Amino acid sequence: MADTKQHATRRALRREIAGTIGLLTDEHDFTAMRCYRTFTFDDYEPYLRQVEALLRSRANEGSHTTVALFDPEEYAEFCAETGLAPDAPASRARFTAELATTGPTLPYEGQPLVELARELIDEAARQATQEHASEFLSHIGPCAVCGEDIGRAALVRASELLLRIFNTAYPGHRQLVCRVADAPENLVAVLHSEGDSQLEETETLVLTAVLAFGIAAQNAGRLVMRTSAPGTSDRVYGWRLRGDGLRPLSEAEVSDAYRIDVQAACIDVPESNVDYCEPPDLGEAAQPGGGHSH
Repeated sequence: MADTKQHATRRALRREIAGTIGLLTDEHDFTAMRCYRTFTFDDYEPYLRQVEALLRSRANEGSHTTVALFDPEEYAEFCAETGLAPDAPASRARFTAELATTGPTLPYEGQPLVELARELIDEAARQATQEHASEFLSHIGPCAVCGEDIGRAALVRASELLLRIFNTAYPGHRQLVCRVADAPENLVAVLHSEGDSQLEETETLVLTAVLAFGIAAQNAGRLVMRTSAPGTSDRVYGWRLRGDGLRPLSEAEVSDAYRIDVQAACIDVPESNVDYCEPPDLGEAAQPGGGHSH
């Protein structure tokens, strides 16, 4: 009786322990890990099946599990910096625990592992984009003319423009893609909203940072909006970033821009029943010089 009670108690405690599993999201990363003797998997598909089985088992026990993106290159750097032996399960566990607080993670909620891996890759891309833009904004410094912090002013201006865009948007589901030139790759961010509902915080922060990056760096950029509502054609329209303001794209320009942007952001959307049109008027405040000019 005592043993049964202790077993039940331990099971109850296990349900209260949050765990993190590092996931190799593609075969290239999986192959990189096979150089370690203690990494015992031979093929990627069986590896995925074992990870998924473990996730389901923990979920059935009532345990909460977070899945982190495991990058072999970052793992090797982590081991070199910390002095850990890379060919050891304990080192991989330490790295995974670090990812739980610093890396891109998602909770396992019963979704297929292929879907979860894709979401993790997207989350990693969003995190890297925001970090890159935010680092630039925090280090650009003050305006040589007025002394105002350029990065902070650009964030304020980007927030004002986004608010105006969504306040004037057509009703229904909104999907806004922001693309700003940078080297070696463009920065791309996507923001979704349903009608007048509050904007999703993470997506809003990333898109605001990308737009502010374009404003502060004076780089070429554009915003393209797609709105969808029952009984009507989807509307697609947008603006080109010019200084700290926005210039409307023509119907031909927005058609070309949207096809490029959805491919860059890996968005799967139907192309039928779409009306490429002029955007709503944002008013004089959205014109170049409507914000502080540096």
